[in-house]
Amino acid sequence: MPGVPEEARRCFELGYRAQMEHRLDEAIEWYRKSIDIHPTAEAHTFLGWVLSFQKRWEDAIVECKTAIRVDPEFGNPYNDIGAYLIELGRPDEAIEWLERAKRAARYEPRHFPYFNLSRIYVMRHKIPEAIRELRAAVELAPDYVAARRELHRLIGMLN
Repeated sequence: MPGVPEEARRCFELGYRAQMEHRLDEAIEWYRKSIDIHPTAEAHTFLGWVLSFQKRWEDAIVECKTAIRVDPEFGNPYNDIGAYLIELGRPDEAIEWLERAKRAARYEPRHFPYFNLSRIYVMRHKIPEAIRELRAAVELAPDYVAARRELHRLIGMLN
């Protein structure tokens, strides 16, 4: 995160460590402290991610939309919004966000929106479309086991 004050970066890192150790309330506090010092798209996105672990989908979406306002080139919040909308049972709304994630200039892991789109197509029984998205995900990330497994399962359904 170039240009971010050291204290904001330190708070972000402490938030991430707490998140990885499943101390979610603590992670939320650290991410918010980081944002108070210097708002970044990453801190808002990761705060949203923690809120999603608590099933606070709408709050997570708000943080991701804030992240996009801070840096529209950062792709992660677009994918995350799509994933949260899927969890909320709103796949029609998710598609636009996932497509935007696919086009984002700064985004890793780039294969996630393809995988998430495949989930929507499977829900809609559009297996060829799901296979197309999964093939793209596997092309971008050949070691992504979940996509490979689902791709083989869907191809098997067509045979």
